[in-house]
Amino acid sequence: MSSSILSVGQSALAAAQVGLATTGHNIANAATPGYSRQIVVQGAVAGQDNGYGFVGKGTEVTAVRRVYSEYLSTQVTTAQTAKGRLDSYYTQIKRIDSLLADADVGISPALQAFFKDVQNLSADPTGAASRQSMLSSGNSLAGGFQTLSGQLSEISEGVNGEISTSITTINSYARQIAQLNDAIEKAQSNSDGKPANDLLDQRDLLISDLSKEIKVTVVKQNDNYNVFVGNGQPLVVSTKTFNLIPVASSTDNSRIQVGYTSNGETTLLAESSVSGGRLGGLFEFRANTLDAAQNSLGRVAIGLAASFNEQHRLGQTQRGAMGSDFFKTAAPLVTPAGTNAGNGVATAAIADPGQLSISDYRLQFDGANYNVTRISDGAITTFATFPMTIDGVAFNMTGTPATSDTFLIQPTVNGAAGFKVAFTDKADIAAAAPLVTAATAGNAGSGMISAGAVTAGFTLATVTPSFTLAYNAGTDRLSGFPNMPVTVSNNGVDTVHAAGAPVPFSAGARISFGGVEVTLSGAPANGDTFSIGRNASGAGDSRNAVLLGALQSKNTMDGNTTSFQGAYSQLVSLVGNKTREMEVTSAAAGKVYSHAVQAQQAESGVNLDEEAANLMRYQQAYQAAGKVMQTASDLFQTLLSIGGT
Repeated sequence: MSSSILSVGQSALAAAQVGLATTGHNIANAATPGYSRQIVVQGAVAGQDNGYGFVGKGTEVTAVRRVYSEYLSTQVTTAQTAKGRLDSYYTQIKRIDSLLADADVGISPALQAFFKDVQNLSADPTGAASRQSMLSSGNSLAGGFQTLSGQLSEISEGVNGEISTSITTINSYARQIAQLNDAIEKAQSNSDGKPANDLLDQRDLLISDLSKEIKVTVVKQNDNYNVFVGNGQPLVVSTKTFNLIPVASSTDNSRIQVGYTSNGETTLLAESSVSGGRLGGLFEFRANTLDAAQNSLGRVAIGLAASFNEQHRLGQTQRGAMGSDFFKTAAPLVTPAGTNAGNGVATAAIADPGQLSISDYRLQFDGANYNVTRISDGAITTFATFPMTIDGVAFNMTGTPATSDTFLIQPTVNGAAGFKVAFTDKADIAAAAPLVTAATAGNAGSGMISAGAVTAGFTLATVTPSFTLAYNAGTDRLSGFPNMPVTVSNNGVDTVHAAGAPVPFSAGARISFGGVEVTLSGAPANGDTFSIGRNASGAGDSRNAVLLGALQSKNTMDGNTTSFQGAYSQLVSLVGNKTREMEVTSAAAGKVYSHAVQAQQAESGVNLDEEAANLMRYQQAYQAAGKVMQTASDLFQTLLSIGGT
């Protein structure tokens, strides 16, 4: 009997020792990331039938298991993936928002300063200082565009670096998970399937860390975790790993994408398939904000240059020549895919700056037709022959492309970087109008002629030499026009008169020919004449400078619905609103993540107060087991003493 009592005490003592060790292990790892508290599972040893009943034989430790909820762990992983994506996006977009909000770097102050100097020039067209000031502020505006574009390019390079770093981190986690799969399988197979708790915690922690970088799907297979990313590409299968690698885009070497390697081949993963986590946030930021910001800035620069140049070319310089382009901008960037097999060469040109979008385009030949995809929304335009104009961009092709040949067209990406003043001589500023008009002195009637304006298509040859319009009261017509068709616009109705034919007089009607527009008003008398001729000198004339200044508030962008300033304000508003959205959603995702972690820790975390109580309980159990063993020993000694007598 004493030996039976001793074995019972020994089993209790052993169980208490395991309890004390497990409790101490919990306390030691209370601050260890990913650790799940462990508990001792005890069971009674089957009793022995002694005829009068079963007598217990003590206790045994059946398992030491971790307190772990797969559901709560999945909730944490999901919340962490969402938080990683939003935090990554918000961190990046804040940089652009800060740039656009900076009064010293933003375009708005430079744009306002430039047009202020244009207006100052219109008040003092002969002043050397006003002309030089306009040139200087034009260069400052160009510098502002170039600086902001350069900073956006730096952000893009930084995103490339972070994408590469994230890919390296993902591969490292994948290797460690595969190694733990192997270690867990071996450990549990050598222990009759008993859980290797600490190894399991380490693997779950790696899955959690991996979910910070990219959205993952975990599929259990026996003792292993198989991990998948993207559209189901395996990253870890048992003890085997598949690597992700940074790859330059086939149509844009400055853009890093994700390549997936399998069986020695690399497949490019679509950016849209790489979702969640820091990596997904970087791709989403680049596609939805960074590209849009760069293109929007370029569109403003191109639109400003095109409208300003168009009006400047209609003016006259101090030397008496017609104006030239005031600004230069970069042409659309067209990049063929590295996999193209044909000899087709795609080209693109800005046909209508007012219709430009902020999207890039993908041109692909399918063997029969050409498909232009607007990348921002996926809209596709299909056609069979060139040229083709879409969203203000004229597409063309020379040579013969092969089936599936692809070209990336970026109409505005370099617009701001290539924006600059086209000349350095202040005398080349075309502030004057190239023509002059006058009613002949001594006219008997009250007829008057407007100062006149020129439109696209005007050349100095139209008014060289000058000519005189004469009014015939008998026919109520004007004659003396150059030998070209004349259009009379009256109350919204345009009437075209043949070259050389007299034109009916209508007070207030606009008369147009050869790029010249004049208006005659009042009541001319028979024989009254009006002269139209070339401006002998641009000095002292500011009529074109006035028209240039008016462009500041003229709606020339977005299909003539907004001005340069308005288009830039749209960019600032777009980024500002998106930044605020990301700030709010990132904070909300942080709270969701915190709540998920709290729920998980309430289930699996170590509570030091609880462990202290367990420590005392196991200590008392240990002491009690020792008493049982001491009692068994005393009984044995008593039996020995009886036997000795």
